[in-house]
Amino acid sequence: MTDFLQVSTATENRDAAVRLAQSVVSARLAAGAQIVGPVGSVFWHQGEFGSGEEWQLVLKVRSDRYDEVEAHLLKHHPWQNPEVSAVAIVAGSHAYLHWLETTTAPD
Repeated sequence: MTDFLQVSTATENRDAAVRLAQSVVSARLAAGAQIVGPVGSVFWHQGEFGSGEEWQLVLKVRSDRYDEVEAHLLKHHPWQNPEVSAVAIVAGSHAYLHWLETTTAPD
């Protein structure tokens, strides 16, 4: 089986998260996306300390397509320098991982 990742990013509102999720899933770069929010965020940005609310987007992807996923997110994201990070899916049900693998297989 192919290795898999959960890739996350955040947006400032739900509509932006939905648009971004639809974009990456319709491109078949992610098998699915979960949108969580609003979530509280505390951060440093451009030298200033801040806090606010964001909408988190979690994508299920093949690790061999991570570079494509990252490029897509950076191109379509409404922010200039968004978080794009990934963590490995170290285990999962066979049927779920098979779905993830086949749904996002390159043409």
